[in-house]
Amino acid sequence: QVQLVESGGGLVEAGGSVRLSCAASGSFFRIYDMAWYRQAPGKQREVVARITRGGGINYADSVKGRFTISRNNAQNTVTLQMNSLKSEDTGVYYCNADILRLANRQNYWGQGTQVTVSS
Repeated sequence: QVQLVESGGGLVEAGGSVRLSCAASGSFFRIYDMAWYRQAPGKQREVVARITRGGGINYADSVKGRFTISRNNAQNTVTLQMNSLKSEDTGVYYCNADILRLANRQNYWGQGTQVTVSS
């Protein structure tokens, strides 16, 4: 079994910062792409940032210059540093990863962590 467990989040004032972390645990061979998604109330889930195993990174236009994604392959973790937060960054943030387990490469989700930005 594979689990993605997020930590961080909470209530922060506009202009503030929050750091999210996600750790993968369980039995698996390798983690490929890791990403953070978010879902605002009444909206569809959207990708915020993605990082490949080799360190290639893509950001949503709305967070470029404010958010930084990073990963530690040895510790099977991914983090999202969020700065200059805006009210529109409010939502549930989900960790996502493509993981090779046994002979199958599957996509996994964390349980989500709430980030609320007060204006």
